Amino acid sequence: MTPSCVEQSTRWREGMPSRRTLTGLRQARVNCVKFHKAKCKVLHIHWHNPKHKYRLGGEWIESSAEEKDLGVLTDEKLNMSQQCALAGQKANHILGCIKISMTSRLREGILPLYSNLVRPHLEYCMQLWGPQYRRDMELLE
Repeated sequence: MTPSCVEQSTRWREGMPSRRTLTGLRQARVNCVKFHKAKCKVLHIHWHNPKHKYRLGGEWIESSAEEKDLGVLTDEKLNMSQQCALAGQKANHILGCIKISMTSRLREGILPLYSNLVRPHLEYCMQLWGPQYRRDMELLE
């Protein structure tokens, strides 16, 4: 049975990992899944989080202010401005490569390249990291 949202948010407020997280770690240990301890980090999500320290197999796990997972950069305040900046930077880089490599500036030539090379970078996980602020929207436009 999964814990309710209220129960999870209370645990996050108290700095406790959720029951699902702890069960997953225990299950991984039972199935002999080994974690690379140097790659494991704790991301404290909440402003009033007491930032407890955690151990994995007797070693302390390093905490981090921001982490990148599945290509999406997330910080402890769940602010996605940094991710928007990275996506915009990557899109501009690809647009620059298209501009340099194309001799013709006709719409018929540029549009398919833009649709296939640039848009996927801007739309990847958009539901998760969509722009929250006006400056982020302007950056991506």
